[in-house]
Amino acid sequence: MIRKTAVITGASRGIGRAAALLFARQGYNLALCCRQNTQLLDETARKAAESGASCLTCTGDLGNPAVCRDFFQKIDAAFPSIDVLINNAGISITGLFQDMTEAQWQEILSSNLSSAFYLSQEAVRRMLPLHRGCILNVSSVWGSAGASCEVAYSAVKGAINSMTRALAKELAPSHIRVNAAAFGAIDTDMNRFLSEEEKQALCEEIPMGRMGTCEEAAELLWRLSESPEYLTGQIVTMDGGWIG
Repeated sequence: MIRKTAVITGASRGIGRAAALLFARQGYNLALCCRQNTQLLDETARKAAESGASCLTCTGDLGNPAVCRDFFQKIDAAFPSIDVLINNAGISITGLFQDMTEAQWQEILSSNLSSAFYLSQEAVRRMLPLHRGCILNVSSVWGSAGASCEVAYSAVKGAINSMTRALAKELAPSHIRVNAAAFGAIDTDMNRFLSEEEKQALCEEIPMGRMGTCEEAAELLWRLSESPEYLTGQIVTMDGGWIG
């Protein structure tokens, strides 16, 4: 049986790593990328290979279109097709709106939004001739609800949601699905800045009484990749009942 191929960004840790390992167990080959931590990315690839996956890795700034083009050229040489793209790479910058610098704004735009745009372009060019494929964007509840002291993060996730809906409409005639998973509080390194007291207070706000796990987030991404073709253009929220 020919193994499908999943391209997963931000795969060195957190949701991206958990997704890579799950897709490997489900019979996928992997093209994995992260921004800078090559050692952790290689560890993800080695772990995925234990499930029989062939893994291609790349470290670089995916907000740079030249890096994205080079990444996909390497994928073309390694695998026959691209079946799933998971745009998971991203950063969060917390602080008062008036204190955000121009450099920080450009960084979060590049890491969270431009990367998804350029990677999706490259993937679509390869999916269109095959009339199949699946693009999954990792979003956040703040993309629709907004978060105080995370204005920039909320803005780029809102843009991800809009891009998801618009691209899904454009690609539906070609049988390429585009959906997003909007996560609530997931226990990742992005939330490591919270103290134990702050984490406890946060969990008390969540009806489920806890943060979600990376494995649960990966499970949603897997299920979305396997969902019926008619499910496209959706922002699927998983937040333990927190925002709704």
